[in-house]
Amino acid sequence: GLGGGGLTTDSLISLINSSSQSIHIQSPYLVTTALSQGLFRKAIERGVEIKVLTNSLTSTDNLEAFSGYVRERQNLLDLGVELYEFKPDAEIRYTVMTGALQKTIDFRPTFGLHAKSMVIDQEIAVVGTFNLDPRSANLNTECIAIIQSTNIARDLYSVMEEEIKPENAWKITSNE
Repeated sequence: GLGGGGLTTDSLISLINSSSQSIHIQSPYLVTTALSQGLFRKAIERGVEIKVLTNSLTSTDNLEAFSGYVRERQNLLDLGVELYEFKPDAEIRYTVMTGALQKTIDFRPTFGLHAKSMVIDQEIAVVGTFNLDPRSANLNTECIAIIQSTNIARDLYSVMEEEIKPENAWKITSNE
């Protein structure tokens, strides 16, 4: 039942295959397969830097997806993918939440990543509903916008770089 795919999946594969410098990804649910790991491996062999931000155990709202990610996390690290996990108390939440809102609540909410975006070579931005997981690739009806604008891609890249800073995310290192 999960053997499908579609234009969205094909477009993302094409973008990854065409990358020459960097791929930055944000996905709340990161469940990789042999196909996606193979795409990453080939890109890294071409000299492409790959950074992925996903939720941590403490920021996710989907434990099943997180367990799928954890099963493959070491494989991704071994490939050379840089992995970051979003902190539930990320400092960036104060930028996202307006001062007025912060004054009206008397607690600090747990934050989770829900962005689904990608930047290829700081030239192409991708945003949409596609999680980097088999359900999005083969089962759900997902869509993406591919924006071929260096200005937009660099702005999105800048936000992504901010979100992987130590005050916002943990950089994951190898268990070995």
